[in-house]
Amino acid sequence: MAEQHSKRSIMGRPVTERHLRRPAVEAATGLSRSSIYAMMDTNDFPRPVRIGKRAVAWPESAVTAWLASRPTADRVG
Repeated sequence: MAEQHSKRSIMGRPVTERHLRRPAVEAATGLSRSSIYAMMDTNDFPRPVRIGKRAVAWPESAVTAWLASRPTADRVG
């Protein structure tokens, strides 16, 4: 489930960024929970932000940027 949090405002209107919870990140990336956390340990995957006392989520822009930086079949080599 994606959550939206206000980050800043432009002309008095809040600019919101979607945040993805872990199941949504797994679906978007094809990675398992353990792979995500292992890659975070080696700084190969973005870290989540705290959205509550016991909840974290990844900014959608960080996940999208990570996906864009990954090699694809047509860009390999």
